[in-house]
Amino acid sequence: MSHLQGLRCRECGHGTDLAAVHVCEHCFGPLEVAYDYEALAAAVSRERIAAGPASLWRYAPFLPVLAGPHPPARVDLGAGFTPLVPAPRLGAALGLDDLWLKNDTMNPSYSFKDRVVSVALSVARQLGFTTAACASTGNLANSVAAHAAAAGMDAYVFVPADLEEAKIVASGVYGPKVVAIKGTYDDVNRLCAEVAGEYGWAFVNVNVRPYYAEGSKTIGFEIAEQLGWRLPDHVVAPMASGAMLVKIDKAFSELVQTGLVAQQPWRISGAQASGCAPIAAAFKDGSGDVRPVRPDTVAKSLAIGNPADGYYALDAVRRTGGWMEDVADHEILAGMRLLASTEGVFAETAGGVTVACLQRAVQAGLVERGERTVAVISGNGLKTVEALAGELGPTYTITGRLDEFEQALASEE
Repeated sequence: MSHLQGLRCRECGHGTDLAAVHVCEHCFGPLEVAYDYEALAAAVSRERIAAGPASLWRYAPFLPVLAGPHPPARVDLGAGFTPLVPAPRLGAALGLDDLWLKNDTMNPSYSFKDRVVSVALSVARQLGFTTAACASTGNLANSVAAHAAAAGMDAYVFVPADLEEAKIVASGVYGPKVVAIKGTYDDVNRLCAEVAGEYGWAFVNVNVRPYYAEGSKTIGFEIAEQLGWRLPDHVVAPMASGAMLVKIDKAFSELVQTGLVAQQPWRISGAQASGCAPIAAAFKDGSGDVRPVRPDTVAKSLAIGNPADGYYALDAVRRTGGWMEDVADHEILAGMRLLASTEGVFAETAGGVTVACLQRAVQAGLVERGERTVAVISGNGLKTVEALAGELGPTYTITGRLDEFEQALASEE
């Protein structure tokens, strides 16, 4: 762990030891993991990474946990190293010649949250925690419940009471205590901040948040490696708290600093649902003031009205020359269907947000046709089938007679 320097405040720069803390004791700013990049550069190479497991743990030196092939604290269900695939049919529909999909629907609990939870609970076990917990809009609850079960940890997952049924079931099956709160995610998060102060639990997105957030860097590492150790021109990511976008940008910077990729410009852009778009609104009005909102959108996995990383997402997008867009619910559903019908990828509502925002940006001239653009598809559509209820159904309903089928076919002519 010689490459780890501890935790550092993102605002004042004050350093502290690696521990279960997430707020600076000097200025109350957020903490993040700090690395010695000279030591890290000496510990990594393309060859060593390629020889590692086909999971996020191939990048273990970049993560705040013990190194080695089988660290005793590691909580690993095989998350990461998901496919990066060209998307020519979707690209043609949008007007892009070099579009790729980072398909995180294929993680163990079917969303990118498996990345952050694997890292967070690995650190939590190092720090001696035996109970895992989280505030969640659904995907994180699924992942915490699954990883805690595999690690033999108790688990409490706190969610809004109106969460999609599939996400409630996909958490409860692993045996955690599911605590449903009558309110929004932000109400859930406030309660969890209080509970974290009273109980000795590892709340992955509260007291161990600095480590949890580092897991999202692996999306960026994988994109670069899967492109032949080259950075893309442009990445488009969905935003809830904004942390994923920020950490992909950090991953690209770390790859450059450690000599694994050549320096080249990249752009990173953010996608939100109009019913919960505080970061996109701040980008568009140019203020930098991320004002909390009360969510009202079909994209419940992105429904965080007071995003913790909003300011940092704004900085990353502005610094790299990206953009932010937001789209209405009907556009989100259309985006889900377009992605599925062109590339065979069934994404949850967050994926519909990413595709629809990219489509709007292309129409506005914000994306060059020839840019190598990667769209992050963060979760599986089976989690949010309710969103398409009434939208899809049988093309024909007939008895089992050939003549009825032929009549149905003839009706199309």
